[in-house]
Amino acid sequence: MATALVAQRPATFTAIVLSVIADMLILPRQGIANAVVHAALFVAVALVMAEVCHRLASRSALLDSILASVPVVTLNGEGRILRITPAAADLLGVTPEEALSRPFSTFATDFDTTALAAVIEGAPLSLPATGSWLARRPDGEIVPMTIHASLLSPSVDPERMVLSLGDQRQTTAANERMRDLMNQLSKSWRLNSMGEMAATLAHELNQPLTAATVYLHAGQTDIARAGPLGDSAGRALDLAKTQLIRAGDIIRRMREFVSTGARELTDQRVSSMIEDLRPLFDLIRMDTGVVIRVDVRDVGDHVLADRIQFQQAINNLVRNAVDAVAGRELGLVRITGRSLGNQGYEIIVEDDGPGIPEDQMDRIFQPMTTTKASGMGLGLSVTRSIIESHDSVLTVGRSPLGGAAFSFCLSPVLELEAA
Repeated sequence: MATALVAQRPATFTAIVLSVIADMLILPRQGIANAVVHAALFVAVALVMAEVCHRLASRSALLDSILASVPVVTLNGEGRILRITPAAADLLGVTPEEALSRPFSTFATDFDTTALAAVIEGAPLSLPATGSWLARRPDGEIVPMTIHASLLSPSVDPERMVLSLGDQRQTTAANERMRDLMNQLSKSWRLNSMGEMAATLAHELNQPLTAATVYLHAGQTDIARAGPLGDSAGRALDLAKTQLIRAGDIIRRMREFVSTGARELTDQRVSSMIEDLRPLFDLIRMDTGVVIRVDVRDVGDHVLADRIQFQQAINNLVRNAVDAVAGRELGLVRITGRSLGNQGYEIIVEDDGPGIPEDQMDRIFQPMTTTKASGMGLGLSVTRSIIESHDSVLTVGRSPLGGAAFSFCLSPVLELEAA
């Protein structure tokens, strides 16, 4: 009735007015007064009901618009789709009309309609209240999604289940990107570590190999004076000398093979490169409880860099800082970045740990030097090599936080900044 009043408000009001006039013509004075009062009350009630219906219609339209953007499916006891919102239909790759009456298991092949029927019959809910599923769309695309299942209240409808769907494609893609980044960083770390190890071995072995070659040459000279009796020994020494020289060449070639060589430095944004590392920082925080605070300004942050190598260097410095503060109640690692104009862009990684002893400051970047019981002594050495390949210098000092502060400066891309 209220809806009819809303739709036909002018006609209703005219009818009421005519009715009042008629009553006034045929009724005595007291009856006329009563008729006027009744008519006024009727009009007031009608107007109130019309306003209520208008508000309910507005709220219903608002609710419909909200539900249209939320992927929700309603199933009957057989697991068939009774209702589906446009967002849910879009997620499943069909129109709402195409989805109606179809088994939901058509889309989620592992969805257990038998368990659903048992739940409706009164059995405990065996479906996961929330779980991850794979939806197979008609076009063949496999869509990862979450499903939150709940039964309607028996007072509303005892034989229906409501499924709230969640599109996990962006989350899955983000996880894939993070795994790819971790794999690239891991590969970069292995190659850099091998290169640093080869360089160290080449340096350490070069002197004894050279000395051995000199001694063999001196021995050859002495044996040559022995005449024919020393010919056999001389040939043996020649072979030994050849093998020593070959050993030096092998070490030298190995170093060249594992070395990343000259890196191609391209225009990169520091804020973007570090933003890619945030998922890794979140994992470190969850694993260790150490807070990693990032304060990298995006103004003037165009620099010349090898993206993966830069991220490897930052990752190494952050992990070293985390190790330094691990076990502290409020461990903090801070990454800051700011433009120094034409001088470049400065990056600082610091912590509130105990810091580096003064007597180790000069040796901290040397290969095979470590303060960790299980460390190999390559982390900071590799990091320094990466920074040097960017035409910069990695320095260490005392942080205002109380621990160590590692800093370096990358060359700016002045042309882009000017543009």
